[in-house]
Amino acid sequence: MAINDPVIAAQTPTADFQIEQRWRLYKDEEHAIWRDLYSQQISILKNRAVPEFYEGLTALNLNEGGIPNFAHINEKLMDLTGWQVITVPHLIPDDIFFEHLANRRFPAGRFIRSREQMDYLQEPDIFHDVFGHVPLLTQPIFANYMEAYGKGGLRALKYDCLKNLARLYWYTVEFGLMNTDEGLKIYGAGIVSSRTESIFSLDDPSPNRLHFDLTRVMETDYRIDDFQQIYFVNNSFEELFEATQQDFGPIYEKMSASDNVFGLTDILDSDKVYTKGTQAYAQSGGRFAKAS
Repeated sequence: MAINDPVIAAQTPTADFQIEQRWRLYKDEEHAIWRDLYSQQISILKNRAVPEFYEGLTALNLNEGGIPNFAHINEKLMDLTGWQVITVPHLIPDDIFFEHLANRRFPAGRFIRSREQMDYLQEPDIFHDVFGHVPLLTQPIFANYMEAYGKGGLRALKYDCLKNLARLYWYTVEFGLMNTDEGLKIYGAGIVSSRTESIFSLDDPSPNRLHFDLTRVMETDYRIDDFQQIYFVNNSFEELFEATQQDFGPIYEKMSASDNVFGLTDILDSDKVYTKGTQAYAQSGGRFAKAS
């Protein structure tokens, strides 16, 4: 991924792909874009996200006035859960990514999107990484899940089951929904950092919304270039964490010997269904034109 950022280009990453954030070199316009994105998302989200997300925003003071300084974030984050945010220049190799998570380091990009990309950006920028992901790292149970995921990823590489574990990350960390007493709420970073998908994921009749099941999720395809056609719902972060507290070896062995992949619109007899979607958005061609 090529990022037009001279601050990144001027740095040589360490062996584990870390670079310095060099916060003082951000331009006024970059800080202004952060403030506008933050204001836009808070306005759109209202009470759509889980309470823990808003607690994390407050604890880390991510609306301090511009792009957050990782040094300041890390002081608070370390005290709360022992995590820290590190800066990386671009998407990093899977083994390095898992190693960082397993050691409670969350890799975040340095660059921020342009104004022409305010509503959608396919590659993750600092707003997606920090606004979307980091608030929940203030919550001990979710912080534990992310560490467990990193350790599970290192093992998945040995079983050639990376694609299966990637689906787990996609449908939980990036696009997960939570079932609460007040209805479905968002916790996935890919949703909370997206103006349009924040609305689509909860309100649109098009996608299927099914209850989370570990192996079901790990055998379900996904798309990276549009809204999801299926979302998985957890009852709690405890449920999510407990699902990882088992020996993944037998799961990996079974999956590595199978080509079983469920499609984007499949609903199984064993699924608990919250919404049987119309799939009207996907059938119309998608790409955000009819969702806002």
